[in-house]
Amino acid sequence: MQTPSPLPNRELGPAAGAAWRARWFHIIFGHDDVIGRRFDVALIVAIIASIGVAVLDSVTTLHLQLAMLFYALEWVFTLAFTLEYFVRLAVVDRPARYARSFFGVVDLLSILPTWISLVLAGSQYLLVVRALRILRIFRILKLTRYVGEANLLWSTLARTRRKVLIFVSTIFTLVLIFGALMYLIEGPQNGFTSIPTSMYWAIVTMTTVGFGDITPKTVPGQMLTSLIMLIGYSIIAVPTGIFTAELASGIRAQKSAVRCPTCQCDGHDADANFCKACGARLSGDKD
Repeated sequence: MQTPSPLPNRELGPAAGAAWRARWFHIIFGHDDVIGRRFDVALIVAIIASIGVAVLDSVTTLHLQLAMLFYALEWVFTLAFTLEYFVRLAVVDRPARYARSFFGVVDLLSILPTWISLVLAGSQYLLVVRALRILRIFRILKLTRYVGEANLLWSTLARTRRKVLIFVSTIFTLVLIFGALMYLIEGPQNGFTSIPTSMYWAIVTMTTVGFGDITPKTVPGQMLTSLIMLIGYSIIAVPTGIFTAELASGIRAQKSAVRCPTCQCDGHDADANFCKACGARLSGDKD
């Protein structure tokens, strides 16, 4: 997602206002210097702390003992996130566009339930939406030091999507076949009341979860169950293998792309500053 731009000078009014907006835009949306990284770290700590408060508040014994403390902390975090949200809107060029963006919607949803709870009875159940704050941590992927790693993972997912789609389609076909067979073999009298229910059982069995809420009672059904278990063990690692192979290929390609301008040696890590063969400084190195 493209980083929003600060308000142009012609829309800022006085020079002091322009300087204030530019300064805070740099702090909030910048990740290249110390103050920008410190803001990101402080934001992530606040998000994790607020999620911790929401999680602990759901424990009955802790809620009875520390309800007032949790309530006060929740409002401290809500006020802080509300201020941050409006500052973000104030420093970007197009506030409406930012508000409709993914992170803009997440920012709003992370503070809205607490404010709604003031005016609507029963809206305290909406407070579980506070857990969406954890999504804001994904801003860390926009830090420059993580951009390469994030791009590598996303490109790997993109390259494997067709293989994984074929694999998922094959699994769905097997689940449908095994579910239909178990419905015919066991029948409603043994808990397999419909093909969708039998498909649910097939998924639970094939993934080796085995809840045990539905179990085969006949010998043919037990034999088919054993077959499904063996198939599940043999295919459960397929998507992991596909992704791992593509990821390893991407890492090798990334290393080969870093070539020493002095001795032409390649195979360096993407974040290497010096050549492993001659010690010369690599081009495009990081500070």
